[in-house]
Amino acid sequence: MEHSEPLFDDISDDHTSGYVAIVGKPNVGKSTLMNALLGEKLSIVTKKPQTTRHRVLGIHSGPEHQAIFLDTPGIIEPRYALHETMMGQVQGAIRDADLLLFLHEATQDEPDTQSLKKIGDTPAFLVLTKMDLIPKEETLPLVESYEDRRAFDEVVPTSAKEGFNLQTLLHLVLDTLPEGPPFYPKDRISEHPERFFVAEMIREKVYKHYHQEIPYSVQVNVVAYEERPEGTKDYIDAEIVVMEESHKGILIGEGGKALKKVGTTAREDIEAFVQSPVYLNLHVKVQENWRDRKTVLRSYGYLA
Repeated sequence: MEHSEPLFDDISDDHTSGYVAIVGKPNVGKSTLMNALLGEKLSIVTKKPQTTRHRVLGIHSGPEHQAIFLDTPGIIEPRYALHETMMGQVQGAIRDADLLLFLHEATQDEPDTQSLKKIGDTPAFLVLTKMDLIPKEETLPLVESYEDRRAFDEVVPTSAKEGFNLQTLLHLVLDTLPEGPPFYPKDRISEHPERFFVAEMIREKVYKHYHQEIPYSVQVNVVAYEERPEGTKDYIDAEIVVMEESHKGILIGEGGKALKKVGTTAREDIEAFVQSPVYLNLHVKVQENWRDRKTVLRSYGYLA
């Protein structure tokens, strides 16, 4: 999307800005929380773990602040090279952060010691998610267990589904940011190009329409994105990469019906995001064992 580039004029001396990394294990609600805090859907969300593969940057700006949120992959023990790059994204976000939001689902009563080891001594809030599923008092033993292991600047129970405590959390974050000028123009919501979000929207639909191993073996690449004159549809050509011929057949489905369903639902989201009609052409290709091949991962943008 087109954005103007306002100069950083009239920035007050007490303007605050900083990076806020959202971390935790898979499926604790990191992407949902960032989307809710920004009021924009930047990170794709599904019920399947390991949906987030990249560090997704979202910017919340106001007259006197700029909070740069970093949605990160869920913390896991890597099983292949793609996992290693994902954990590298997490460590990079922790290293860059002025503040961490360490998320834990309120219904899980054991502390996430694996993730806790990764975050070091960076200032952090303990954010309990999905509080709509449990009485608040039942989380007290969990909070005490965390506080026995590490100091947190704040403990904030939240529910993104019900909007509970989100503004409180946001205000606490903004109050914690260090003084400094903005890093980005105030009308930016992210640094990622449109191609990135288009590919993510397509991948989200694959996660939602397919099961078992298929979503985890899929990579989406936007091969072409042509903005066309007003009154005509922009053209997007995207490839869905799988690791096996059998996966390709499942993705396409009988008579191409399954792939067409993915394309239809993805196109609706893409058009809402780019605010323009698009023609979306999807095709499927096989790239054997791409998740463990660093040269391929580099070509897909996972490695520098």
